Amino acid sequence: MTLEYQFNQLCNKFREGSHATQANRRSMLKLFASQLAAIGYNVKTMSPKDLKGRHVNKLIAQWRKDGVSTGTIKNRMTTIRWWAEKVNNSGAVKDNDAYQIEKRVYITNENKSVSLNDLDLSKTDENIAQSLRLQDAFGLRREESMKFQPEFALDGQIIDNAKYIRLKDSWTKGGRPRTVPITSEKQRQELRKAYALAIKNGGSLIPKEKSYKTHLASFERVTSGLGVGQTHGLRHGYAQTRYLELMGFPCPAVGGYRELTEAEKTKDKEIRMQISEELGHSRINITSVYLGSWSHK
Repeated sequence: MTLEYQFNQLCNKFREGSHATQANRRSMLKLFASQLAAIGYNVKTMSPKDLKGRHVNKLIAQWRKDGVSTGTIKNRMTTIRWWAEKVNNSGAVKDNDAYQIEKRVYITNENKSVSLNDLDLSKTDENIAQSLRLQDAFGLRREESMKFQPEFALDGQIIDNAKYIRLKDSWTKGGRPRTVPITSEKQRQELRKAYALAIKNGGSLIPKEKSYKTHLASFERVTSGLGVGQTHGLRHGYAQTRYLELMGFPCPAVGGYRELTEAEKTKDKEIRMQISEELGHSRINITSVYLGSWSHK
């Protein structure tokens, strides 16, 4: 029995947490099995009970190499500890400090954006490349860009004069549907390309012959090779561009600190809330992760 199969059995035996928590745990464990195999371990004969400190060390090293965020690493470590606990080997996993996993920092005023201008997509699978361009143009999450269906997104509009795209709840994090405004010719160009590809694929940017899961594995391999990790930096770039468009000057993560007038402070708050909604968040504070904070000098 493969490691992935035995992980599924473990999840079936210990159904803890909400449906979403259980689904995320299964997904992470599947990822661990895939990554351990890529590192060189024989996961066809490996059992969950074989977990050792060296496996944990190798996984953490791989995540860091892939540019995985601190928050994501912490979430994965929670699942690693769950695994260790269920096979009665909690001692195989140390605390986060021992692995030098720093405390999560939300506001750094550091520019964490990724620009497509720095990436060579010429040899990249056309569907993956177009998903990356949609992330860049509309601030989409990875899953949203992969499952993107132009016909649904356009909501009966014509690309040349469309005012927005809509995102289906089944594509989005937390099942929260939303709309994103169309404000540039660049966005229309990417919609035209996505539309042409989706026709070939039967509706979305996932090839006909692939499931979401198999395409995701390909996507992760490609983006890891490009050095952009989970591609979250593209959302940072979108948020920063929108702030400049709406505010008239760069956000602190890009332009550094400046004193705002009272009128600018009011406008800043309104714009941050708008960008938060466009990114699929409901909290204004989360925008500080993307834009930085004027109170953080």
